[in-house]
Amino acid sequence: MTVTGPRNAPDVVDVVALGESMVTFLPSRPGRLADVPSFERGIGGAESNVVCALAAAGHRVRWVGRVGADGFGDHLVEAIGAYGVDVSAVRRDPVRPTGVYFRTAGDRATDAHEVAYYRAGSAASAMAVDSVDVAAARAGRILHLSGITAALSDDCLTLLRDLTTRGTDRPLVSFDINHRAGLWRSADGPRVLLELARGADIVFVGEDEAAETWGVTGGPGPIRELLPEPSVLVVKEGARGATAFEHPPSSQSPSPHPLSQRPPSPQSLSPRPHSPQPPGPAGAFVPALDVDVVATVGAGDAFAAGFLSATLRALPLPDRLRHGHLWAAAALTTPGDLAAPPARDHADRLAALDDDAWGRLRLGPGWTQAEQRAEEEVRTP
Repeated sequence: MTVTGPRNAPDVVDVVALGESMVTFLPSRPGRLADVPSFERGIGGAESNVVCALAAAGHRVRWVGRVGADGFGDHLVEAIGAYGVDVSAVRRDPVRPTGVYFRTAGDRATDAHEVAYYRAGSAASAMAVDSVDVAAARAGRILHLSGITAALSDDCLTLLRDLTTRGTDRPLVSFDINHRAGLWRSADGPRVLLELARGADIVFVGEDEAAETWGVTGGPGPIRELLPEPSVLVVKEGARGATAFEHPPSSQSPSPHPLSQRPPSPQSLSPRPHSPQPPGPAGAFVPALDVDVVATVGAGDAFAAGFLSATLRALPLPDRLRHGHLWAAAALTTPGDLAAPPARDHADRLAALDDDAWGRLRLGPGWTQAEQRAEEEVRTP
């Protein structure tokens, strides 16, 4: 069916992401920040990472945010736009700077690293209902947000509360908890994140993150008990895998968003060769892949992007989890924050493997290009 937006609104795209993006400085060699002599410039930002990956997979996407009227802002807009992301709704702040951060070459998921953020008072921290293009943010089949934005300022929190308020004119809202304790100016972070998550349609949270943020332990089940409102709740369980819970269609209240009104795709009606055992009613668990990890940076964003891509295609819940794992594997096997996702046909073939074959998969650096190279060799006379 044709998806239309409000009159005079921007073109409706597949996914819109709203949030802060920063210029990232990556070290030229391992060592302490005090010892590293030079850095290579890159881009970083949880929300823009998601839409950059989706754009690389052929989806129509948009990034909404604010950057400074400076060279770093120019770089962010140009670099993100180069992925095929619509950046026309990004606003420039003539007073506040673009945020930047430096990090060491160590893994950010361990203690063997340093990260120095320079984002206080940034242009993105001034995002508010009247300082961003809210119409452009709502003109997507899915609007992707994260808890990072809520922590930046009171105005940012008010904006997220506005965007997650349920109503007839809002898109399907995807929310990644992304709890960053150091960003919050008060002890209200856990309560606020729970409030925002309960207003979203699709929620991503790590099992360890839920324990740290809300003190919830005991696996995905108790997390679902805490968050029964989202239509889809995805609990990432680290190297073990991921569990997703979904309200059965009969129990969902009518959604105003066209995505939920789309007819099932042929893939969703076809019998599947695999049937992961659900951890409870309307849930599914899919084990993570065996991956030769190069760096963990950006893997969570890639997982969310893969899951949302499969959601846009109305794939069954286990397949959405498998695509999330495959896209995360692409990020885990590359050194930077952003990795090209696997080609759709390639990912579909891997996602359709039976459980035994899925469990035997081992993916290393370059795996996303291996099949493409093989196909090019076949086509070469």
